[in-house]
Amino acid sequence: MAPPTPRLVVPIDVKKSPWEQKLPIHNRWHPHIPPVAEVTEGEVFRVEMLDCVGGRVGDNNSAEDIKFVDASISHCLSGPLRVLDTKGVPAKPGDLLVVEICNLGPLLGNEWGFTATLDRDNGGGFLTDHFPCATKAIWYFEGIYAYSPNIPGVRFPGLTHPGVVGTAPSMELLQTWNEREKKLVETDIRSVKLSEVVHQRPVAHLPNTRNCLLGKVKEGTPEWERIANEAARTIPGRENGGNCDIKNLSTGSKVYLPVFVEGANLSTGDMHFSQGDGEITFCGAIEMSGFLELKCEIIRGGMKEYLTPMGPTHLHVNPIFEIGPVEPRFSEWLVFEGISVDEEGRQHFLDATLAFKRAVLNAIDYLSKFGYSKEQVYILLSCCPCEGRISGIVDTPNALATLAIPISIFDQDIRPKSGKVPAGPQVLKRLPDVLKSTYDGDLPITQNPTKDI
Repeated sequence: MAPPTPRLVVPIDVKKSPWEQKLPIHNRWHPHIPPVAEVTEGEVFRVEMLDCVGGRVGDNNSAEDIKFVDASISHCLSGPLRVLDTKGVPAKPGDLLVVEICNLGPLLGNEWGFTATLDRDNGGGFLTDHFPCATKAIWYFEGIYAYSPNIPGVRFPGLTHPGVVGTAPSMELLQTWNEREKKLVETDIRSVKLSEVVHQRPVAHLPNTRNCLLGKVKEGTPEWERIANEAARTIPGRENGGNCDIKNLSTGSKVYLPVFVEGANLSTGDMHFSQGDGEITFCGAIEMSGFLELKCEIIRGGMKEYLTPMGPTHLHVNPIFEIGPVEPRFSEWLVFEGISVDEEGRQHFLDATLAFKRAVLNAIDYLSKFGYSKEQVYILLSCCPCEGRISGIVDTPNALATLAIPISIFDQDIRPKSGKVPAGPQVLKRLPDVLKSTYDGDLPITQNPTKDI
């Protein structure tokens, strides 16, 4: 007999705000956020999700919604889900939870998404010193393909995936997160800055009550106040998985998550139609509402058997990811290299972050020769299926990073040829450009000293 249709355990209405959903949404990690539903090992179930900002960015011709978006609401997660075995016994701390992605996609009737760069004073992005303005591109979906009226001449297949998949932390693990991240925030900023620029983004995101969503916990109660002041933000990935942003985690993939609380309390969200390695503009995949059809398995005692702690306690572990068999096929790539030398020509020691930054800047400058604005290329490299690599990490003093871009996503040949960049209609300025707001802050903008040579 054919298996039943996947059971819908978390429904979403994209016309309603995160606060108005049938099952309450959460945007923090805490062991005391109650589960909204139970699922059984072996059953296929469906979870629907809002986009990362809860529907506050529109399919329109303005970037003002990005410029003024309140980033404290980010990651509207569906769940938590309490996971039981076939005998009704919940997952236990120390188990390993296997989450298989059986199917996924955009919600019916909502087949569009956006890629954006936040304003520099509102979080910015990887290259916020070069691109301080809020920008936005709208994408539309044609089956597996995406195209944008804001970046003409580009079309590519998406590798749809969830940005966030994670289990709830225990109180001990939550306290570990908060203590170590607080110490980082309190550290002299000069000792943690990267390339003189990256430090201008928030160093870490400590617990706060602003726009805190705690699922079934009623706001205004003493319990809500306590949890809101303890709960971890969902922005970084941690030992529980969370915001891993692995672009290949698509259909057929599996995640092996450590279990820290009874029932595991599985949550997911931040659906992406496509993403480049690094998600460099920060709000940088093709962000969308969507669904996952999942199946879980519990490996009893699996944390001890399969996950080796890399830290002072048994909690310092990380998930394992098994990539599925579905991915776009590209045969030709243009690869850009970067080394750990900054824009002023200063040498840094094995700085892989700076090396990747240089690779991205090299790619942006090159592709802008073919009719695209640099803002268009920046957004494109954040969401198209490009491949980032650390190619060298031992040859002092330079780390070496590369960014590979599939050639076939463009409607023109972007490879170097003898003579200058060819002229003609295919290399005219690509209009319309991305949607862009003004930058009203006073932080300095990094310039390439040899840009006019």
